[in-house]
Amino acid sequence: MPTVTVSTAKPTTAQAEVLILGIRTDEDKGELAETLDLMGFSGEKGQTSRFPSGGATTAPVVIAVALPEEPTAEDLRRAAANGVRAAKNAASVALALHPAGVDEVEAIAEGVALGSYRYDAYKSADADKDAKRVDLTSAVILTAFARQASTDTVLERAATVAEAVNTARDWVNTPPGDLRPADFAEAITAHAASTDTVKVQVWDEKRLAKENCGGILGVGRGSDSPPRLVVMSYEPADAVSHLALVGKGITFDSGGLSIKSGPGMSTMKIDMAGAAAIVAATVAIARLGLPIRVTAYACIAENMPSGDATRPGDVLRMRNGSTVEVLNTDAEGRLVLADGLALAVEAQADHIVDVATLTGACVVALGERTSGILGNDEQFGETVLASSRSAGESMWPLPIVEEVKTAVRTSKIADLRQHNPKPYGGTLFAAAFLREFVGDIPWAHLDIAGPSFNDGSAYDYTPNGGTGVGVRTLVRLASELAGAR
Repeated sequence: MPTVTVSTAKPTTAQAEVLILGIRTDEDKGELAETLDLMGFSGEKGQTSRFPSGGATTAPVVIAVALPEEPTAEDLRRAAANGVRAAKNAASVALALHPAGVDEVEAIAEGVALGSYRYDAYKSADADKDAKRVDLTSAVILTAFARQASTDTVLERAATVAEAVNTARDWVNTPPGDLRPADFAEAITAHAASTDTVKVQVWDEKRLAKENCGGILGVGRGSDSPPRLVVMSYEPADAVSHLALVGKGITFDSGGLSIKSGPGMSTMKIDMAGAAAIVAATVAIARLGLPIRVTAYACIAENMPSGDATRPGDVLRMRNGSTVEVLNTDAEGRLVLADGLALAVEAQADHIVDVATLTGACVVALGERTSGILGNDEQFGETVLASSRSAGESMWPLPIVEEVKTAVRTSKIADLRQHNPKPYGGTLFAAAFLREFVGDIPWAHLDIAGPSFNDGSAYDYTPNGGTGVGVRTLVRLASELAGAR
């Protein structure tokens, strides 16, 4: 991740290999107006244009990035990322994007760090067509706020949050054979060790059985790599609230005995993106020193078919004592989350958020770039939505309607049925099922099935592959609940 600094230097004299210049109006074009016109730069949102400066700036190359006349923090975050992605083979860039305050400086710094992300852990130098590419190592944001102490604070915060997002991206991108449940638990433990304020417990299959976590055990029993539950605790002395985070950590989802199609299985390494998000966010919250207690539950299993796998028609007993009739083993995420949610209730959290790549129905409803928010408390749901908007992550509220609440209780042999009896409203049914395990504690469920993975070309600060969605929203939410922002 590049080092990001600030400077009061003028765009024409900034020392860097590339100048990323934000164009809001014709006045911003300056001496480059004629060149930009010749390049066909129209100022359309998201447009970039790269060309030699011709001596008009100290930087030999200029990348013009289109901006609205009054850009938001999210506009600047995206513009910074687009500029950085266009600055291929540059080790240093200067960004003149006209931030109107330190919060906008923070957004630009986030855009630089997120937009420069690459995952090439498995590429050999001979096979990698980008092997000779020069990585960006430094970026300087040109701003009149460079000498303010608060600017240093927001740069540190941006770096912490971006590193958390990129950590989640790395985990989601890791091949599933190299990140099985025990491996993921070890990786989480090592990551948490980077701060001495986060404590970690790992429950193996024996402890899970002792603790009656029938959902996690039921999903993981078909694999020869037993499931794990990782419990993380951050408890600052000045905590003003207690937030519990629960994440779905299915390291590979074959569908179990309700097996997926080949194409449907090809990207199922991403099914642990929820757990990746809550873990990365917890460590970031601790590094930022936010005055909020956080307890995180990463519910980890590999959903595989075998002679010992859970069968459709089996009944599982969950952590809270409820019995669940399993009708489709490819609806496994809600089963592992149920145990985590029950534990969050036992911990007497003030608020609970779970994050999961839970339903394809949410992708049908909201598309590939928007997460769904469902819950049991309207005011808390609005707080989560506001946090997502502040973070720049697209989310949208969906209801848990009465008909699906009733449908969850229609099993003839158990307390709850796990799968929707009708082929509609799958996202709502899944949330209604989860609601059975949270009691009256304000709770929100984030279904990130769409935006957790981008199998197309990179855009803005979203890379190809794992996106790390949810991390920034959770950190912003923790800040809001702690009254620290």
